[in-house]
Amino acid sequence: MNPNFDGAHWFKSSRSNGGQNACVETAFVPGFAGVQDTKDPERKDRLVVTADQWASFIANVKAGAVDL
Repeated sequence: MNPNFDGAHWFKSSRSNGGQNACVETAFVPGFAGVQDTKDPERKDRLVVTADQWASFIANVKAGAVDL
């Protein structure tokens, strides 16, 4: 799994309270979601999951099934 995130729009959660460098950010490219640390956005070893895995994770968070 090696999708290309070059030029992808990375964004932080609206709940990050304006924190500049203590958050994670997410981007989407066709079929995949990427998650990276705002302190080191140039790292290439970001977390990458399929779109289906991301959708399942979000559904479980919303259902309260993930203890964060």
